[in-house]
This record gives sequence, structure tokens and C-alpha cells, in this order.
Amino acid sequence: MLRPNRQRTARLFALHEFARDHFTKSDWFRIAHLTDTVELIEDHPRLLRSLDFRDDDYEGNSLQVLSKIISVGATNLAELERYVEEQKSRVAHARPVEARFVSTASGRLPERIVTFAPDVFQIPDKAVESNVLSVMMPFEGRFSGTYTAIRNVCNRLGIDCRRADDIWDNSILIQDVFDLIFTARAVLTDFTDRNPNVFYETGVAHTLGKLVIPITQSVADIPFDLRHHRALTYLPNSEGLLKLEADLEKKLARVFQ
Repeated sequence: MLRPNRQRTARLFALHEFARDHFTKSDWFRIAHLTDTVELIEDHPRLLRSLDFRDDDYEGNSLQVLSKIISVGATNLAELERYVEEQKSRVAHARPVEARFVSTASGRLPERIVTFAPDVFQIPDKAVESNVLSVMMPFEGRFSGTYTAIRNVCNRLGIDCRRADDIWDNSILIQDVFDLIFTARAVLTDFTDRNPNVFYETGVAHTLGKLVIPITQSVADIPFDLRHHRALTYLPNSEGLLKLEADLEKKLARVFQ
């Protein structure tokens, strides 16, 4: 029979084996909240960073943090074991991953398949909708005329135009944004004023292989690496917005034909 200290160590090692192979950032913060050790996770200099980059020291960092969590609370070991057992059950009963082609920039199936599991948002259980245009732009009031022009074009062409503030399906806005990009036939991005959120959303759209339609009030606002993508330029006055409608109608008519 194992002595108490050795038994405790064996239980720690069993927890660590699962955590090392399966834990995401979300798992670390969940167990931190369960054991009231959020500061321990946040203040560790290398744990989450080594997880992100799968550095060689992640194994040691994760064992060190689990050991500290267990040492600061008498019930933490049992709490962690309950959590890990729940996760093992989920893994065992998880449905096989269904391969889906969500890219719309090309109809050609790729030669290589890249599988990814993001931590910031969840892959929605939704299909790509062939008649949806997702719009990524600042929510500021001064862009209301631009969005009205986009919606006018979509209404004339019978396209379903959506922006994140038009829906409220999730408690976290970035999840709604990701859902919109994931399910859209095309994504329109307004680079005016170099809005960082729009840059981020454009990167997500390109990663998912979406057909991206850039617009801007100034070509200088488009990142240098993206200037090979032909953008529709416009002025934010009535005449400029009418021109945007005309240019955009020609573009969307081809995309959604």
C-alpha cells in the first residue's frame, strides 16, 4: 500500500498527465476559479505562454502549477480530480469531428487539411449560408451612412446583410463576430481609420478562406501586405456614398450571382 505522501504524488501525476495533453487556457482558468487560485494562474510567468507556443517547458510549468494549487487548499486535489474526470467523460463521448469545407474564396478542395481548435471562440454548429454578407466595420455613429449604403445594395440584390450588432446570440461579442464570419458567403471589411478590431476580423476571415471585399475611405489605411486586394474607395458624403452603392452593387452582383 502506498504511503499517504506517495499516494498524493501518484494522484498529482495522474492529473498532470491529462492536463499536459488536453488542457486549454479555458481549462486552466476554470480550475483556477474552482480552487480560488486565479492569481496563481495569472501571475505564473510561463504557464500560459508555454501552452500557447507548446514550448518544451510547458510540461514542467503545468506540473508546478498543479502542485501549487493542491498545496494551497485541502480540498483542491479532490476538486481537480472531479474536474478531470468530467473532462475525460466528455472526451470519451465526444462526437467524431466532422470535416466541413467552409472556405468561400475558392471552390477547389485543398490538398491539405488543417485542423484547429481555438480557445477564444467556439466553432459554431452552423452551416455556411450562401446568401449572407457579413459586414465588419466600426460601430461608431459616423459610419451609419456607410452601413446604410451597404444595406441598400443588399436589399436591391436580395442579399442577407448582417453585422454583429444586428444579432445577439452569444454572451461574448467576439463569438457572434466569429459566427458571422464562419457562416457568411462573403465578408465586407471597412479599413477606414485602421480600426484594430476590423484588422483582427479580417485575419479571421482570411484564415477561414472567406471571400473578403475590402472598402475604405483611404487606401493608406489598408495594411501594406493587403494592398494587392483591390479595395473599393469612397468618401463619406452623400455623393461618395452613392458612388459606393454603385460600385458595390456591381461587385456583389458578381459574387452572389
